[in-house]
Amino acid sequence: MSGAVRRQTLPDRVHIVGASGSGTTSLAAAMSATHGHRHLDTDDYFWLRTSPPYREKRPREARLALLRAALSESPRWVLSGSLCGWGDALIPEFELVVFLVVPTPTRLRRLQEREVERHGRQALAPGGALRESHVEFLGWAGRYDSGGLEMRSRALHEAWLAALSCAVVRLEGDRSATEQLALIEAELTSRARPTASR
Repeated sequence: MSGAVRRQTLPDRVHIVGASGSGTTSLAAAMSATHGHRHLDTDDYFWLRTSPPYREKRPREARLALLRAALSESPRWVLSGSLCGWGDALIPEFELVVFLVVPTPTRLRRLQEREVERHGRQALAPGGALRESHVEFLGWAGRYDSGGLEMRSRALHEAWLAALSCAVVRLEGDRSATEQLALIEAELTSRARPTASR
């Protein structure tokens, strides 16, 4: 008998949601590499391709149609990002939703590092070509915990999660994608274990 440890099988259709900078994309990539899910991200459908990116939204019906078509191409996928509101028609497709909660200072640090990597320090520095939009973006991301239902916020996500009928796993704290994936596997294993009869 092999000494390899059998990994917990994950559902075929998984959605990972959280604040910007919470690590939804990294966790989805880890899940894809480990369990074979096709990785899709809502940003690729929400935004039109522009330079610089993330400046012009794709029309609601168009983004929904494109994402629905992409999901139908594979029986096993993991979708990272947020689609609250515009993508609610896809909720019946989800077998598992993972909600990531990461401290705001950690998220903002990650976002700052990501923006520098994408655009360079000069473009983001005072007087830089992207300075204004960069400051606006970080301000928006920093309001996640206090924002209302009109924006991508903790309140919006909690309300959205409360209406789901599929399994939901919550992960809180600053952990690596590998650690998060192990916690998801452990949680699903625990839920699948039959309860002892009394």
